[in-house]
Amino acid sequence: MRTMNFARRNFKELIRDPLSLIFAIALPLFLLFIFQQFNIPSDSYKLENFTPGIVVFGFSFITLFTAMLISKDRGTSLLIRLGTSPMRPAEYIAGYMISILPIIILQNILFFVLAIIMGLKASVYIILAILASVVVALPFIALGILIGSVFSEKASSGISSIVIQLVCFTSGMYFPKELIGEAFARVCEILPFESCVNIIKGIANNDMGIISVRNLIVFAAWTIVILIAAVVVFKRKMTSDNK
Repeated sequence: MRTMNFARRNFKELIRDPLSLIFAIALPLFLLFIFQQFNIPSDSYKLENFTPGIVVFGFSFITLFTAMLISKDRGTSLLIRLGTSPMRPAEYIAGYMISILPIIILQNILFFVLAIIMGLKASVYIILAILASVVVALPFIALGILIGSVFSEKASSGISSIVIQLVCFTSGMYFPKELIGEAFARVCEILPFESCVNIIKGIANNDMGIISVRNLIVFAAWTIVILIAAVVVFKRKMTSDNK
């Protein structure tokens, strides 16, 4: 109950700035639409491939929103006041995560609806991909919590924008990683963003062969590490800020 109450408060804070939310949804939608008008002769821009990339690109804005929310709470000393409550750090983090989920689901429904309007074949697997996206978004939310716990509100915005750029260039949504070189390809394989795209792509297209064991290991490893780091750093920051 305490976690859900905190999540409702966080959600209200997020929707207080509707322009940012509209931008986070409208920009990926615009990119999805405009790139289909160019008829680029590359498999990367086929709807069945590009739409999952846009989904993960949308997650990078979730990192930004989460980081901004937490850094703002720290800046207004809200977390200091909450530190006197019986809630545990894990409950706070769960509250932040739950508050983001409606935005994630709305994003992905709109992305896939637009893709279907433009020619993507509708199937039950798209629904499964939308549901799976909630899990795939976890490291992005946790990363936002980590950034917001460490940096100020102004700095969190800049750091989160780096994540947005990393998603663009290392997820494979715009071009195959092999085009840049072997070293760059290895970096893409180590970072989690390509694995996130492949997971969504494999489920949405009912082609589980796209999802390699490496993708699952990389995604799981990054998710666990970032979640643990977010909990530990958030807890320490709450403790230090309350001294």
